[in-house]
Order: sequence, then C-alpha cells, then structure tokens
Amino acid sequence: MIRVLIADDQTLVRTGFRVILEAEGDITVVAEAGTGTEAIRQSQLTKPDVILMDIRMPELDGLAATEEILRHPDPPTIVVLTTFDQNEYVYRALRVGAAGFLLKDAPSTRLLAAVRAAATGDSLIEPSITRRLVERFASPVVPAGPPAELAALTERERDVLRSMSRGLSNAEIAAELVVAETTVKTHVARILTKLNLRDRVQAVVLAYETGFATRRDH
Repeated sequence: MIRVLIADDQTLVRTGFRVILEAEGDITVVAEAGTGTEAIRQSQLTKPDVILMDIRMPELDGLAATEEILRHPDPPTIVVLTTFDQNEYVYRALRVGAAGFLLKDAPSTRLLAAVRAAATGDSLIEPSITRRLVERFASPVVPAGPPAELAALTERERDVLRSMSRGLSNAEIAAELVVAETTVKTHVARILTKLNLRDRVQAVVLAYETGFATRRDH
C-alpha cells in the first residue's frame, strides 16, 4: 500500500486529490496538511511514502518544507504541485530535492502515475515543465560532443539521460528505446553512480546545466 500525505492550503484541492487516490486499491492518504509547518509535522508522525507538496502555503512554503523534510533519515519522496505561473520555483524545487512535478490541473491518470512512480523510486516531471527548464537553462547550441562531466557514461547511458531530461518515466524510456524496463532501471542506476548523484532529478539538472539537454532534444 502506498502511503500519501497531501500538503496544500486549499481544502478543495486536498479533498479532490484524496477522493482520486483513495479510489485506488493500492493507495491510501494517511494525512493532510494546510501549511508547510504542518506538512513537516505530519511527515514525521505518519511516515508517508510520498508527499504531494504545494509550493505556496502559509507559515512555511512548500520548498522550505521539502528541504526540511529531506534532511531527516529515510525521507519520503516529494512530488511538487505547481501551476503555470510558478516557473521561478521549479528549478529551486529541483535543487532542494523534489523528485517530480505535477500540474494541479493534470488529469487524474497523471496524478496516479506520479504517485506510483514516486513510490517506486522513479520520477515524473511534466513535459511542459521540462520544456520550460530547457528554455531557461539549456544551451540553444548542440555541443559537438558530450560534456566532460558526462564522459564516464556509455553511449546508451547518454541516450537514457536524454530521455530522462525530456521528462520520460522508466516505462516510457523503455518503449522509446525498445528495451526492457528493468534494463532502463539498470542504466539509470549506473548513471547516478557514475555521476555521484542522489537521484534522477539531479541527473536532469546536470543535463541542463552542462548543455547536454538542448532545445533540439525537445
């Protein structure tokens, strides 16, 4: 059973998410929080597997709450809830350790996919958010070769990293590259180990910062 904490200052949003999640047999909502401070407290009390974290909340915003929660041992996976007018927060959220992003008006299927992906150590970054990150941070020029930071990766691992930078899940990468999903998971693990990164989101950030992920990839 996937245990979820919903942190959002809007009661209707929390209620809507709870109804969708608890209609599934493998997901249960263990707590709700209307502020960042309450999200931290409920995270410690209920030990969820996944937190759906709004950015704009009273007392303490979602980014500060995310950073604090991730300082504790064995933290939950945090998926940030965002809207199109919050572009400036996306990169900061990646930096503090968010494992994925979900648009508040995303269809229920996307919500469920995000929660399940987070619970299995995968991540889901909305393609529209990925495009905005690329537009802001990636070089418009395709580099002649892989950046020095990525020299340790094999060609196939670079293919996987490109797909990750486009916001694809392991299952979507497997379908695109015509390989087994377990093979993709192995490649992702090797990428993280070789680059000394905490998770796949950090790998995506590195891909943007080095110019490896470019507008042409999208």
